[in-house]
Amino acid sequence: MEYEFEGRTEKEAIDRAAESLGLAKEAFDVEIIESRRQVLFKKGYVKIRVHIGQSSPVTADRDDEGEAPSGISELEKKQFTDAVFGNPEAQNDFEQKLIDFTQGLISRMGYTAKVTVLFREDRKIGLKMDSQFSSILIGKKGKNLDALQLLVNIYAGRQGREDVRIILDTENYRIHREESLVRLAYTVADRVRDSRSSVLLEPMNPFDRRLIHTTLSDIADVETKSEGEGLYKQVRVYYRGRR
Repeated sequence: MEYEFEGRTEKEAIDRAAESLGLAKEAFDVEIIESRRQVLFKKGYVKIRVHIGQSSPVTADRDDEGEAPSGISELEKKQFTDAVFGNPEAQNDFEQKLIDFTQGLISRMGYTAKVTVLFREDRKIGLKMDSQFSSILIGKKGKNLDALQLLVNIYAGRQGREDVRIILDTENYRIHREESLVRLAYTVADRVRDSRSSVLLEPMNPFDRRLIHTTLSDIADVETKSEGEGLYKQVRVYYRGRR
């Protein structure tokens, strides 16, 4: 399901989305559709699109007493709430199921990988895939990795954990991808300012597009906007001139 919200800043728009949908901010994905920096005589403006999984209810994930979803023990609740780093082994049944499911997916693709826990944060778990076939698991522009991650998140939802987002990574691809996108954003911004025109970037997933929007949001004479339909849209970077 998708919903759109507006605000003067990205934070304000996300806060409105969380309040309107009754969800924690970590429970949904945010895509910045349009971003305009505040300039003289003109307020800032951000329009976002919120993506919620098919199985995610548009209600709060906790009851009035702040209890975790049913079926989760106090020990598991603490393990999901407290950030835990340095222990790659599964700490509860849910993490073990995620590992087994991910390894099973890769096995059915015809490859092998050792899956461990990369990090734990509040409502977010990172899984690391160590494999000699990492390049295949990543795919072109990370599309295979995105597809695997989507399937694992759907599986987590079917386990009653729509409140937890699963992040898959291998060979630190996502970190390197972020660094590459930031460099690309600044390079394109310079080109746009020199040519006084616009540049349309390659199709990207919501996370990558949001990174481009956020990176260039502080450049006064450059703005960005998502174009196209479907999950993989394109970001147009265009020159507005100083106001």
